[in-house]
Amino acid sequence: MNVELAEIRKKTISVSQYIDSLEQPFKEKFLNRKQTYKLRPEVVDQLKNSAEKYVAIVFSAAWCKDCAENIPVLSLLSEATGLEVRVFGGLMKDPLSQVCKWRIPPSPPEVITFEVNKLPLIIIVDLHGRELGRVIESPKRWPTLEQELYEIIKSH
Repeated sequence: MNVELAEIRKKTISVSQYIDSLEQPFKEKFLNRKQTYKLRPEVVDQLKNSAEKYVAIVFSAAWCKDCAENIPVLSLLSEATGLEVRVFGGLMKDPLSQVCKWRIPPSPPEVITFEVNKLPLIIIVDLHGRELGRVIESPKRWPTLEQELYEIIKSH
C-alpha cells in the first residue's frame, strides 16, 4: 500500500503531542512507561543512521493496554533517533455495529483504509509513502519494539 505522507501529516499529530493530549488516568500510564523504559542502545545507534528516511504511522487509543506499552517506546525512539512518528488517536470501538469494528467518528475513517483490526497498529513507510511493514499490538519476531522496527527498516 502507498500512502500520501502530506495527507497523513495533516490528519495526525506527533507522538509527543498525542501523549500530551491524553486524559488521566491514561496519560499517567503512558508517561510512566516512557519514564521507566530503557531503549536498547545498540538498536538506537543503528536506527540513527537511517531514521530520517522513514515514517511510522500509528493507530492508537488511550484505553488500549498494548498502546500504553508501545506508544511511549515510539516516543523515546523518535526523540533518540529522529524517526517521525505520526498518530491517529482517539479510536473507539462500536459495539453496536455488525459491519464496522470502529465508531467513526471519533475514530478516523482511515481505520477502514488501513484495515485496522487491533491496536496499536504501527506501519512503517518510506518517504515515498511505500509501506514496508507493520507491527500489530506488540513485537512478534523480536524481543523489543525498537528491534522489530529496525529489522523492518533494515530489510528494505
